[in-house]
Amino acid sequence: MSTKADSRSARSFLLTSPTSCAAPQPAPEEPVRIAPLVVAALLAGGLSWYVWAVHGQRFGALLIIGLFLGLALFHSRFGFTSAWRQLVGVGNGAGLRAHALLLGTAATLIALIAVTGAGLFGSSPQFTAGSIGLPLFVGAAVFAIGMQLGGACASGTLFAVGAGQSTIVLTLGGFIVGSVFYTWAFPAFDGWPEVPGLLLSDHVGWLGSWAITIAVLLGIVVLSRVVQARRTPPPVDTVPTARGFARVFRGSWPLLVGAVVLGVLAAAVVLVSGGIWGVTFSFALWGAKLLQLFGLHPETWEFWQTTRNAQALDGPVWTDKTTLTNVGIILGAAIAASAAGTWKIRAEIPWRTALAAVLGGILMGIGARMAGGCNIGAYLGGISTGSLHGWLWGLFALGGTWVGLKLRPLFGLGTPKPTDSVC
Repeated sequence: MSTKADSRSARSFLLTSPTSCAAPQPAPEEPVRIAPLVVAALLAGGLSWYVWAVHGQRFGALLIIGLFLGLALFHSRFGFTSAWRQLVGVGNGAGLRAHALLLGTAATLIALIAVTGAGLFGSSPQFTAGSIGLPLFVGAAVFAIGMQLGGACASGTLFAVGAGQSTIVLTLGGFIVGSVFYTWAFPAFDGWPEVPGLLLSDHVGWLGSWAITIAVLLGIVVLSRVVQARRTPPPVDTVPTARGFARVFRGSWPLLVGAVVLGVLAAAVVLVSGGIWGVTFSFALWGAKLLQLFGLHPETWEFWQTTRNAQALDGPVWTDKTTLTNVGIILGAAIAASAAGTWKIRAEIPWRTALAAVLGGILMGIGARMAGGCNIGAYLGGISTGSLHGWLWGLFALGGTWVGLKLRPLFGLGTPKPTDSVC
């Protein structure tokens, strides 16, 4: 009898995620913000038509995928920064489990694309392993410190800017500055010790790669539940939402729904472009093109001398994959936030918060370029394609998150505590 009771207790321990109290009931949504909704919808529609008509179907499709990414990111408030902060700070693993579902969804669909060789608009899937070494380790940690100071990750910065969060505009500005600094100082970063990466599919095939990825993700889910059961952290806060069917357009989606939708859209980027969803390369590109407008010549810098980078800088910005999805995310989030009634510009920003936003953005810009990607290009892109560097990026980002939490109070920023009512 005791054996059955112990078994039920063990299952309950592994399958439940207790919190110190119940999550608060979400407040009702606010009235639709008509003006920003109309402006964002007109910009989204007009730009999609222009890119599709002038630059072709593939580029137009990437912009449209970006719009849906923005909608999903905002409606689910899908965060990487907050998820790691809640995990490291108080042991709440809800966000990390959502990451696992996103990664598993993307990994499953990308494996199917790779095995079948499927592609749209003439694309074919191509995957490479990210290098492993000091640039990856340092870059991931620096990026994570930056996102805890800046208040958002790479994708979070984009959808927060679209949603009208004034502080994150400063983070985006710092992100661009940090990216430009890296490209200017590239010779100082080039040549740091690293070895070629490892792509699981090269050794165990795509089925084996997928199976290993899913098994590790399931292990992470179980481990996060064990940690949460031991620490009993505060629940994650709720946001205003509509009820019923209106929740699809004006509400807060369940986090796990957002994870699945984002996983499908990440696979859609692969299907259309042949490569993984990325974010941060465009920040370096935008900064370089801005410098050119002021008569400067970043094209002479060593970073922009490689064939791929030189082609991106020479070509129209609307043929850069990351630019298209990034702009789409901003506009999609603006549409979603306006429909939900939360799009607001706040002019008053405490100076320490502003300083943290800019500094955090600069660190993220440098860290992302050092590591060859961010929470999207390295973490999501790496793990979902079976590249070992994605797992290592996540591990070192957790370490950087711990450091970032220690630094947040210096800038007047809060950190989760076990005694909080929400985290």
